[in-house]
Amino acid sequence: MSEGKQRRLGAVATDLNVGKATIVDFLKGKGFADVNFNSKLDENMYNLLVDEFAADRKLKMEAEAKAEILQARKDERMAAAEEKEEEKKDEVIKAAAEKVEGPKVKGTINLEDLNPEVRKKKLAEEKAKKEKEEAEAKAQAAAKADAEAKAKAEAEKEAAAEKEESEVIKAKVEKLAGAKVLGKMELPVEKPREKKPVATSNDSADKKRKRKRVRRPVQGEPNVGGGKGNRPRDKKPELTDEEIQKQIKETLARLSGGSSKSKGAKYRREKRQAIQERMEAEEEQMELEKKILRVTEFVTANELAKMMDVPVNDIIAACMSLGLFVSINQRLDAETLSIVAEEFGHEIQFVSAEVQDSVLEEEDNPDAVVERPPIVTIMGHVDHGKTSLLDYIRDANVIAGEAGGITQHIGAYGVELEDGRRIAFLDTPGHEAFTAMRARGAQVTDIVIIVIAADDSVMPQTREAINHAQAAGVPMIFAFNKIDKPGANADKIREELSQMNILVEDWGGKYQCEEISAKTGKGVEELLEKVLLEAELLELKADPTKRAVGTIIESELDKGRGYVSTVLVQAGRLKIGDIVLAGSYSGKVKALFNERGQAMQSAGPSMPAQLLGLDGAPSSGDKFNVMEDEREAREIAARRLQLQREQGLRTQKHITLDEIGRRIAIGDFQELNLIVKGDVDGSVEALSDSLLKLSTEKIAVNIIMKGVGQISESDVLLASASDAIIIGFQVRPSVNARKVADQEQIQIKLYSIIYDAIEEVKAAMEGMLAPEFEEKIMGNIEVREVFKISRVGTIAGCMVLDGKVNRNTKVRVIRDGIVVYTGELASLKRFKEDVKEVSKGFECGLNIDKFNDIKVGDIIEGYEIVEIKAKL
Repeated sequence: MSEGKQRRLGAVATDLNVGKATIVDFLKGKGFADVNFNSKLDENMYNLLVDEFAADRKLKMEAEAKAEILQARKDERMAAAEEKEEEKKDEVIKAAAEKVEGPKVKGTINLEDLNPEVRKKKLAEEKAKKEKEEAEAKAQAAAKADAEAKAKAEAEKEAAAEKEESEVIKAKVEKLAGAKVLGKMELPVEKPREKKPVATSNDSADKKRKRKRVRRPVQGEPNVGGGKGNRPRDKKPELTDEEIQKQIKETLARLSGGSSKSKGAKYRREKRQAIQERMEAEEEQMELEKKILRVTEFVTANELAKMMDVPVNDIIAACMSLGLFVSINQRLDAETLSIVAEEFGHEIQFVSAEVQDSVLEEEDNPDAVVERPPIVTIMGHVDHGKTSLLDYIRDANVIAGEAGGITQHIGAYGVELEDGRRIAFLDTPGHEAFTAMRARGAQVTDIVIIVIAADDSVMPQTREAINHAQAAGVPMIFAFNKIDKPGANADKIREELSQMNILVEDWGGKYQCEEISAKTGKGVEELLEKVLLEAELLELKADPTKRAVGTIIESELDKGRGYVSTVLVQAGRLKIGDIVLAGSYSGKVKALFNERGQAMQSAGPSMPAQLLGLDGAPSSGDKFNVMEDEREAREIAARRLQLQREQGLRTQKHITLDEIGRRIAIGDFQELNLIVKGDVDGSVEALSDSLLKLSTEKIAVNIIMKGVGQISESDVLLASASDAIIIGFQVRPSVNARKVADQEQIQIKLYSIIYDAIEEVKAAMEGMLAPEFEEKIMGNIEVREVFKISRVGTIAGCMVLDGKVNRNTKVRVIRDGIVVYTGELASLKRFKEDVKEVSKGFECGLNIDKFNDIKVGDIIEGYEIVEIKAKL
C-alpha cells in the first residue's frame, strides 16, 4: 500500500462491518475532529480502525465463509439428486429402446410419475377424488335411508287410519227440519218519560231552546248518531299500583303545601326538588362509573391494582387462587382481568375491542396450505447450557457476544439440517428477571425444549419454564445437558421431575427426553430427531400465499438503521414493500435480514427475520399484520397509541391525604425516581420489573420513563425536571446528552449485566434510608473508694472489671441493679496523669460530669452508640 493512498469512510465501514456513525465517533475520540461521513481516511486512521474493529471484520468474514460452505453443500446435494434422477431416466429409456422378438406392449411408463412432486400431487388428487366419492356415496345412502323411513312412516299412518275407520260404529240419525212458526205475539213496551220543561220568568211562545253541545268525532272514530246524538263514554283504563302511588304523593304534596302559598313559591319548590333529584341521579351514576374500569386488553397486574386502588399483592393472590402464577408487571388476558375485577367488585370494559376487530386476518386457502417448520423454544435455568446447545446446532458462538456469559435477550434463529429440513429456534434468558420473556417464548412456540444440567437439579427458573409451557399447552422435550461432566446424574433429574408429576418415556411417561452434551455434541442429533418426530405428530401447516401474520420477538433502536424489530412469521409471507401494523406502530418494510445479518427478499412461515421500516419500537410479544392500505394501518396505529396513552394516564397514582398521612407517620419516607433506557424492549421491561420490586414501605421506586435507544438530551432534561437517575442498559448517552448531564449534575449509570444494575440500585436505596443506631457495651467498672475534693467534686477510685473504658465513653451509674444516672465522663486518670483509655484489670480515677452522688460498690457501665447501615 502506498503512503498517500486514502479510503472512503463508507467503503471502510462496509469492509469492517460497522456503522459510519460508530467510525466517526471513534475517530473523533482519537482526536480527528474534522471527520464526517464523506471523509477520506489516511493510512493512520485506517490502521487504528482495523486494530479496533478487527473482531467485527473477522465475524463478518467467518459468516460469509460459512454461508458459502452451506451454499456449496446445498449445491452438491442438489447436483447429486439431479444426477441420480438422470440415471433413472436413462435406464428407463434404455430398457424401452431394447428390441425383443414379438414385442408385446404390457403397459406404459409415464416419466412424469418419477417426479416426486408430480407423484405427490397425483396421490393428493386421487385421495381427494376418493374422499369425494365416499362422501357422495354416504350422502346417497343417507338420502335413501331418509326416503325409506319417510315412506314407512306414511304407510304406518295410513294403516292406523284405516284401522280406526273400521272400528268406529256410525249411528243412524234423522236430520231435524227446524221449528214451525204457528203465530206472532207483540209484548207491551214501556215508553220513556218525557221531561217537563221548567217554567221561567220569560217563558213565552218564542222562547229559545237550550243549545246542545255536540262533540265532534275524533279522526278515525265512527260518528255515532250522525254527529247529533251523545257518543257512549269510553271505559277508563285501570290504574296500576305505581300510578296510584304517584297520585297519592302528588295529593299529599299539594295538601302539605297549604293554600296560603303562592304559585311562585310552589314553582320554586318543585324546581328545587327537580334539581335535587337530578343531582342524586348524577351522584348515583358517578358511583356506578367508578366501579367500571375501561381498559385495553393485556393490562399488567400492577396497572390493574392502581386502577382499583388495591395492593398489587391482593391481585397476585387472586390470580394464584385461579391457578395462575403472575409477576407484578405480567400482562393479564381478558378473561383473567374480568374474573379478578369481579372479585373486587368492579366491572371491566375493553375499550380496544373496535380497534382489534378492525384488523381482519386473511383466512387460509385450503389448496395452498403446506407443511411448515416447527418453532422450538429452548428454556431452562440460567447457566444450564441453553445457548451452548443452540451454538452447537447453529455452529456459531453466541455466548462470546453476551455480557457476563448469560443471555439477556430473546433470540430467534433459523437452522437448516443436513437433510434440508428447517427448524426455527427461540433462545430465552434463564435469569429470574426475565419471567415475561420466557412467558412470551412459550406463547409463540410449537415445541419447548427444557434444558436441565445433569450435574445440578431442577431449579426455580426450570420449574417456572415448565409452568409456562404447561399453561400454553405446548409439548415439552427434556434435554439433560452436561452429561459428560464427572458429577452428572440424569436419574436424579428424572426423579425430581417425577415429583412434579412429569414422567419421561424412560420411566413409562409421555415426555421425551435425551441425555446430551452441548460441548461435545453427544446426543444432539437424537434430540433433533425427537423434535422433528414431535412436529410430525402436530401436523403443522400454514398458507404461504396470504398476507403475513406473526409476532414481535424483540425491538431496538439502531443508530445507523433506525428501529429494528426481530419478528417471527407464523403464517403467510412477509416481503419487502409490505405495509406492516405492529402494536401501536406501522410502516413499510424497507429491508429484511436473517440472524446473521444477510439480506432477504421475503420470509415465509416459521422464519425469523429482522425488519426495518417501522416508525417506532413495538413491545415484545405484540402481533404484527400485513395490511392492504397504508392509510388504514396508520389510523389503527394512531388509535392504539392514543388508547395506550390514556391507559398510562389512568394508571398514574396521584398522592392522596391518606398517603400523606402514611408518609408523615413513617417519618423518613423517600422516593427514588428512575429513567430506564435499554437496547431492546424485552430487557427494558425485565429491568423495570426488577427495580419496581425493590420498593418498600420506607422507600418507593418510581419509573418515570422507560424506552429503547440511546440516552438522549430530552431524557437528561426529563431527569433534571423530575430529580431522577438515568439507568442505561447496554446503551450509551449521546455527546450532547453527556454535556447536559454534566451541566445539570444528573447521574447516568451504565450497565451491561442486569443483576449488577439491580444490586447497585438496591445499594443506593439503602444509602437513602436513615441509619439505625445500636448500643454497644464497652466495659464495667467497680467503684472501690470515693474521694471528695473541693472545687472538683467527687472522685471515684475504680477497677475495670471487663472490657475497657475511654475518655469519651458514655456511662451509666448502676446501684443495686437500678440505673441512677446516665451521662459522660468529666475526667479519666491513672495515678496523676490524664489517659485516653484504661483496659481490664487496671485501676483508674474518674469524675462523672454533673454527678457527685457516687458511692462505694456502684457499678459504672461504659457504652457507646454505634451507627448501623439500614438494609432493605
